[in-house]
Amino acid sequence: MAYTRGNLAVKEKASERGYPSQRYRETTKVVTRRATLPVREKLLYMFTIVFCVAIMGGLLWQNGNLYSIKREMYNLNTDIQKLNGEMKELTIQKEKLEEQIPQKAAELGYSVSDEEGFHVQVSTESGSQSTNSGGANVARK
Repeated sequence: MAYTRGNLAVKEKASERGYPSQRYRETTKVVTRRATLPVREKLLYMFTIVFCVAIMGGLLWQNGNLYSIKREMYNLNTDIQKLNGEMKELTIQKEKLEEQIPQKAAELGYSVSDEEGFHVQVSTESGSQSTNSGGANVARK
């Protein structure tokens, strides 16, 4: 009774089939062995990897140098900004001190002269020594 009015859900009896049921099924497994790589191909792969690592190392070294140069530039710029600030402060102090010079001179008893400058004469006579310091004569115009 293999087929009953189109119903496939009916189970056949083993005795009606005519052959006994198997409890296990034999399977075969195919094992394939890969051949080892030839020495030349291994060397090619190794040199390719070494080449790539060398290129990457060179790029990293170059980037490291560029980073250190940029860092030095940044440090120099900050130092320049600090020094410019100090220069501004010192010029302000200089201007204040220059304004105080006439007052201090008046307190110490100095007076302002009307003459523009000084004239220095130096004698260049050979063999003569003078008692003045350096042989220079100082005269005002």
